[in-house]
Amino acid sequence: MGRPKTHKVELSDDEVKRIRSMLKHKGTSDTLAGRCRILLALDERHPPVLTHAACAKAYGLCMATVANTARRFALEGIESVLKLGRSPKSDQARRKLDGRAEALLIATACGPVPEGRARWTLRLLEKELKVLLEEPISRETIRKALKKTN
Repeated sequence: MGRPKTHKVELSDDEVKRIRSMLKHKGTSDTLAGRCRILLALDERHPPVLTHAACAKAYGLCMATVANTARRFALEGIESVLKLGRSPKSDQARRKLDGRAEALLIATACGPVPEGRARWTLRLLEKELKVLLEEPISRETIRKALKKTN
C-alpha cells in the first residue's frame, strides 16, 4: 500500500467543462493540455481516478509534472494551474540584451573595425557595448546573439 494522497484533486462540474473546452480548443499549448489531462485523470469526483504513475504513463509525462500539477491545484487553485507564466528567475525575464541592444550589437559588429584591428573580437565588442549601452554585457551573451545571425 502506498502513501496516502496529500494533495487531492476535486473538480466542480464547471471546472470540468472549462477544462474539456480547453482540450477541444486547437490553440491550447501542449503544456496546458497536459495539465488539463492530469487534472481530469486525478479528479476524485468524476471517476475513474488514475494513480500518479498511471497518469504519467498514460499521457507520456513525467511523475514530477503530475505531482507538481496536483500540488499546485490543491494549494493555489485551478487558475494557477491553467495559467502559463514565466518565473521571474527565468532567463527571458532577466535578459540584458533586448531587441534594441541586439540591433546595436549587430550594427557594431557589421560596421567598420577599430584602427589597427583586422576584425571585431568578442572582447572588443564587449568593451564597445559597455561604452554604448552604459551597462556591461558578457562575452557569452554577445556570442549567443551573434550566433543567431548569419
